[in-house]
Amino acid sequence: MPNLPQLQGPALPPAAGGAPKQIVILCHGYGADGQDLVGLALGWRDILPNAAFFSPNAPEQVPGAPMGRQWWAIQQFSPEESAAGIQKAAPILDAFIDECLENAGLTEKELALVGFSQGTMMSLHVGLSRANQLAGILGYSGAVAAPDLLRGAIKTKPPIQLIHGDMDNMIPVSAMGAAARFLESEGLDVRTHTSANIGHGIAPDGVELGGEFLSEIFGL
Repeated sequence: MPNLPQLQGPALPPAAGGAPKQIVILCHGYGADGQDLVGLALGWRDILPNAAFFSPNAPEQVPGAPMGRQWWAIQQFSPEESAAGIQKAAPILDAFIDECLENAGLTEKELALVGFSQGTMMSLHVGLSRANQLAGILGYSGAVAAPDLLRGAIKTKPPIQLIHGDMDNMIPVSAMGAAARFLESEGLDVRTHTSANIGHGIAPDGVELGGEFLSEIFGL
């Protein structure tokens, strides 16, 4: 598609130096930017020393928030709004994935998507609708935003790990269960974990479990 916005944001080269053997793309949540998830990469570099991490800023500015970015605007919290937003944003993230793979000379089996909140919604939709299967998808505090749209778009079935705080008042933990049930009904392998006494954020146990999942799917 012509004239797609090009995503930019923080990136970390492999801790071991040299060319990357794996790629991890971190998709932040609504109102944040790429800096928001770089801390995850810092926590995982020891166990993924040959991975390059990319944390792009979402393509749109949040109205009235100069530093905030969004994958799509949220006004009505409706499935129709989410479906329209995902359809607009998905080609942009897809193109970024293609660029990262081409630059590194790697394939989808060496790439994982990690999302938080709206970034999880993006990661699930884009990751499952690509022609070639990713290594896996790790989603924090998210949901399947547009299940009817995703149902018809699924092309591959990578392993998925979902993690959610049990005190999340932005996206309730029940959204994780609903996402897992939907994805499992579509034949996907989904693992879930609930972090105790955690709101809309990522707890240390979630970081640790996420790192273990990434290490496993990359065969390390």
